[in-house]
Amino acid sequence: MQIQNDAAFCFPDGMPIVWRQRRHGHPYAERISGPDFMSEIFTLTADASLRHFFYGSKEETLEALRKKLSERFPSLVIAGMIAPPFREETPEEEAEDIRRIKEARPDIIWVGLGAPKQEIWMAKHKDIFSGVMIGVGAGFDFHAGMVKRAPSWMQRVGLEWFYRLMQDPKRLFSRYFVTNTKFVLYLIKERFSG
Repeated sequence: MQIQNDAAFCFPDGMPIVWRQRRHGHPYAERISGPDFMSEIFTLTADASLRHFFYGSKEETLEALRKKLSERFPSLVIAGMIAPPFREETPEEEAEDIRRIKEARPDIIWVGLGAPKQEIWMAKHKDIFSGVMIGVGAGFDFHAGMVKRAPSWMQRVGLEWFYRLMQDPKRLFSRYFVTNTKFVLYLIKERFSG
């Protein structure tokens, strides 16, 4: 919570958050998903006005992402990409990643490590880079064409999580079961305590 509260900005990436915001006096709250935000920024910077760096996911995903972005936005500046290991980095690995990111001089560092790992990583490296860091979860997978997005009607009614769960139940079941249960319990507690 403290990391989220200390962030420069946070987007409501899920419909339940939007519904809660609307219920608490923000009637115009809208969902802003990481992949949609990425698309908007890519479109706005397709003229090579900003340098993009991608940190996260797997090598094969990053290769597919580079290919797709180069086809769709030929002038987009991809300053670099790193697929860190799926474990705690050694101090030497972390130092090398930091060196490579700094050397690339990105304006935007897209971080696709998944929550809460990406938020923790960005908080840890908050004052190290001159570029802005933006956590986008599975945004790399969607833009690379590795994972299919839910139909827009499912996104609108708050069921994108369910669509993703059906695509990868083994990996996502415990995450969604735990986080969704905690969120529902929080809402119940909030409802009856205030």
